[in-house]
Amino acid sequence: MLIGEVARRSGVSARMLRHYESLGLVRPAGRTGSGYREYGDEDIRRIFHIESLRSLGLSLREIGRALDDPGFTPGQLVGDLIEQTRARVAAETELLTRLRRIAATGPASWDDALRVVALLQALGSGSKDARQRAALSSGDEVPVPVEALVEAALSESEPNVAGALRWALARSGGGSTAPLARALGSPSAAVRERAVRTLAALPGEEAAARLRDGLGHADPVVRGQAALALGGRGEPAAIPELVEMVVDGRNDTDAADALGALAADDGAADAIAARLVDRLADAATGRPARGRLTQALADIPGPVASRALTDLTGDEDPAVALTAAYLRGLRDTP
Repeated sequence: MLIGEVARRSGVSARMLRHYESLGLVRPAGRTGSGYREYGDEDIRRIFHIESLRSLGLSLREIGRALDDPGFTPGQLVGDLIEQTRARVAAETELLTRLRRIAATGPASWDDALRVVALLQALGSGSKDARQRAALSSGDEVPVPVEALVEAALSESEPNVAGALRWALARSGGGSTAPLARALGSPSAAVRERAVRTLAALPGEEAAARLRDGLGHADPVVRGQAALALGGRGEPAAIPELVEMVVDGRNDTDAADALGALAADDGAADAIAARLVDRLADAATGRPARGRLTQALADIPGPVASRALTDLTGDEDPAVALTAAYLRGLRDTP
């Protein structure tokens, strides 16, 4: 079979077939009477083998070794190709993400596009000052995709930069609650905490709904941050978790403050006091926890808290009794 026919049947151009021959990959031994190359069945089979290996990403040099070296084993080479492909896919995915984020800003000119690129690069900078400046400037002259701000917030470990990113998301106009809620399911405890803290900084009912979902989370940090945020918004749904935070000693001072703020509502004060009293009476509640619960009653107005403090002045634990007596005295002081 002449080279033109081989090219038509194999889909490999005559120029490439000549290149293969120059590299020694294919050596058609046959010649016509006129001196033209003549490919046999083995040559055709080898061409298809070459194309198959090329489809896997092997270089022509690697293909020559694979076909001609009887001691060649493909395992290591295939493993290397897998790693190279993963790296290439990751790079292409990152590029695609960056392009989508630029497109989402709707740049009217190349100057606009370049400003977005510069801001995205600054958000990923190794300098915390550059990241903070980028967060604080986002949305002023250069719109930043919410997705990029969320990604930056979830990976940021510097408190000041994280605060700036939460501020930027709060003024971004929405779209961040869903990805932040998904991040609450991250296997990384640090990412979960950043996600719930960022949700806590967002205004609106949608963020509050995500925080209410967080009250049932398996991670106590997520539950606690959600409860503190909801307590600050005056939501009674946070009360049970806030009480458990006092019992467990998890941000107990902040939890007690939040309970005190919620107790400003006359309808909630007695319910909060009753829950604190129930936990005080629970045999499973240890001495340190009973002390914290007694102190938490200090900021709870109403008759239920007052009666509880009076009863606790006779508690068998001297520390609890002394604390209760002091707090009861403060209530009696005009």
